[in-house]
Amino acid sequence: MCNVGRTARSARDGHVPPGRRPAWRPAADLEVCPTRRVARITGIVCFFLLVFTASAQRFIILGDRTGEAQPGVYEAIWRAIAAEKPEFVIGVGDCIQGGDDATAETEWREWQKLVEPYRQIPLYLAPGNHDVWSAASEKLYVRYSGRPLHYSFDRGPVHVAVVDNSRSAEMPPSEMAFLEQDLKAHASAPMKLIVSHRPSWIIDAALGNQAAPLHALVKRYGVKYVIAGHVHQLIHAQLDGVEYLSVASSGGHLRLSKKYEDGWFFGYSVIEVRGGQATFRIQELKPPNGEGRVTSLDEWGKTGLLQRSTAAH
Repeated sequence: MCNVGRTARSARDGHVPPGRRPAWRPAADLEVCPTRRVARITGIVCFFLLVFTASAQRFIILGDRTGEAQPGVYEAIWRAIAAEKPEFVIGVGDCIQGGDDATAETEWREWQKLVEPYRQIPLYLAPGNHDVWSAASEKLYVRYSGRPLHYSFDRGPVHVAVVDNSRSAEMPPSEMAFLEQDLKAHASAPMKLIVSHRPSWIIDAALGNQAAPLHALVKRYGVKYVIAGHVHQLIHAQLDGVEYLSVASSGGHLRLSKKYEDGWFFGYSVIEVRGGQATFRIQELKPPNGEGRVTSLDEWGKTGLLQRSTAAH
């Protein structure tokens, strides 16, 4: 028989039963019957599980579709993404082949048909060099992507700044100014990412140049991840606490060795953010467009897999 309630009431009313201490005892010191103890522990566990899962933010980084798009790959990528049930998707650009103002709108309409079945998934795009090359193509990009050339957004604890280097290998001064203003305004965001199409940072990151203007900016405002596409190869560099990532292709042709271990494969990246910390799952497409290998970001370096036998099936 549980006597907790009677003991607590007696102590609260100033009546101390024989053999009991006169002071009000904290909950940890009370006698608790087994059934109540189990219920209390179960309640605490459920509470923390709810908090833990509710605070998670899960989204996907989508690579280039074009740059000699390979038949059926982009469609397979989107089917796989839909099965992941992400909260949103960020695309690094190159949705159309582009280069010709006369055919650009037709290409955008074709792309629109490909993604129409997945319109329930919010999609944030960065402009690629195959998307924007002229004033006319810029207007079409804004119309069909539904996004300006540069912008930022917040999803839970995640702040993402999307910048436009579609027509420049370097990060244009106007985009650096936009980043400065945006990151300063969102300095308190727990997790900050910068997304662009071209990896304008690639040489500085590879050489460990901590004095590079973009690196100095991201360090000043606590940006953890700088993400791009364009080269169709997974490249990962760490510099002074900042993670630089060029994602794998999501349809654009594979170059050079075309070997998975060198970073040449079709796939996408799943990012899960919990409590200000992010984990990456690098997912290769399954057959016939890949072998379905799964790795973490830490397994990749500047020239491919760090240990060539670590890729899991």
